[in-house]
Amino acid sequence: MSLQHLTRPAAGAPEGAIVLFHGRGADEHDLFPLLDVLDPERRLLGATARGPLSLPPGGAHWYAVRRVGYPDPETFYATYPQVSDWLDGLLAEHNIAPGRTVLGGFSQGSVMSYALGLGAERPRPAGIMALSGFLPEVEGFELDLGKAAGLPVAIGHGTHDPVISVEFGRDARERLTEAGADVTYSESPMPHTIDPAFLRELPTWLRRALDSAAAEQPPQPVD
Repeated sequence: MSLQHLTRPAAGAPEGAIVLFHGRGADEHDLFPLLDVLDPERRLLGATARGPLSLPPGGAHWYAVRRVGYPDPETFYATYPQVSDWLDGLLAEHNIAPGRTVLGGFSQGSVMSYALGLGAERPRPAGIMALSGFLPEVEGFELDLGKAAGLPVAIGHGTHDPVISVEFGRDARERLTEAGADVTYSESPMPHTIDPAFLRELPTWLRRALDSAAAEQPPQPVD
């Protein structure tokens, strides 16, 4: 099943893709402007998707929130396969390998990026960009941190975040660093939002992540 989404084409043949997932209560338009900020040269296919759930207090959601750090299993398991299938179909349609794709998001969207990029049955991406999120803990769902070795991961979190405590960002940094990931980490005196200063650093991080992926594995067509 497909998701409502927006795409931003590359300037030429795409060298990879960047796919962004919004936070709780937003939609596919929320992070769409960041595609040109992160990839101003338009080397990549850009895409943003809408969460498939409509829940209080409104907007689109990826899962229900019962407890921060622990996505509601019923709604997570309802949406995760759907989002996985949509992502795989998008990349196949544009002949882009998962290993040439950076996944990123804000809040709930960063949680989905971790799940899609590090889920035990998922292919390893070129990188993960997690802004104000956490590594998900869901009963029966496993993250394969073994695939994080050498993986570029950019984590940004506000020290004054009242929604998702900065401790979740620090926990992700520690666990991923221990797993061997190439972690770029930033804290700033911000609430639950994206730090503009860190955002300005991310285009360089993104280029390096894709260049590293290209060096490790030349682009290959997706069957």
